[in-house]
Amino acid sequence: MGLCLGSLAHDTEDTTTSTATPEAPNLKGFSFTDLKTATKNFKPDSVLSEGDFGKVFKGWVHKKTLAPSNSCTGMAVAIKKWNPESMQGFQEWKSEVCFLGRLSHPNLIRLLGYCQEDKELLLVYEFMSKGSLDNHLFRGNNEPLSWNIRLKIIVGAARGLAFLHSSEKKVIYRDFKTINILLDGNYNAKISNFGLAILGPSGADSHVTMRVVGTYGYAAPEYIAKGHLYVKSDVYGFGVVLLEMLTGMQVVDAIRPCGEQNLVEWLKPSLSNIRKLKSIMDIRMEGQYSIEAALLAVQLTLKCLESEPKNRPAMKEVVETLERIEADR
Repeated sequence: MGLCLGSLAHDTEDTTTSTATPEAPNLKGFSFTDLKTATKNFKPDSVLSEGDFGKVFKGWVHKKTLAPSNSCTGMAVAIKKWNPESMQGFQEWKSEVCFLGRLSHPNLIRLLGYCQEDKELLLVYEFMSKGSLDNHLFRGNNEPLSWNIRLKIIVGAARGLAFLHSSEKKVIYRDFKTINILLDGNYNAKISNFGLAILGPSGADSHVTMRVVGTYGYAAPEYIAKGHLYVKSDVYGFGVVLLEMLTGMQVVDAIRPCGEQNLVEWLKPSLSNIRKLKSIMDIRMEGQYSIEAALLAVQLTLKCLESEPKNRPAMKEVVETLERIEADR
């Protein structure tokens, strides 16, 4: 995968397709016909979601060979198809192939294969039956997540991010948010969408400088202000998601009253006040957690949201704290 890694060290604004296929020996190369068959010609009723890159369709393949199945039998997969009108394109597709083609962890989404044919770009992933964390927290069409389930999800996501930061060449994920955390049938969390991931600083460098991409509300202040990206910039995004998990509220919501529309700006001053703890926590979890556990979680959130990257904990420390909370529940 050396060819992939070298090319991902620098950001780019090129969203066009290319004829250069990245090396991906661990992944299956699908033809466009294969994926048309697997999705019954990308039927509208097979759409699972739609993101910045394009629509995600549910498809079917044979479990052992990954050959397409046109009868909705075998193994379900998620197939992401590039939208030519998207601001994203070949570079983001290539980033997914390169990173997920070489990285494997229980809390990272598994990429099974890809397709690059004519102007078509597609990616084939394992199917996550419970969809995104975003749907469960904010969309109101699912049962409210319990305290224990939320802990399980956030611990899993933290382990995935810690793995990226501890790999031989540190990976900065750059777009950590609830919609990019997918859940399987047992609420095991897996980080998905590696289109914006980059390699971290090398040698004596502390950061890399990049054009600002990502999602408003989750991006770290040093990244927004100067384009400076640290490994701990991901920790800030994690803190935002942790705050969303604890409160049950989205980081940005224009419907909330003036002064409360940005969750971090609104609640950060209250996170160190134990008397305000109950008013911060999602009422749907009332009676499910101890004050001690909630206080530890809120204190961890505050550390992750520190303005200075050097003052934020490493993800390894974040995982250890969350595992301690989980063990004492």
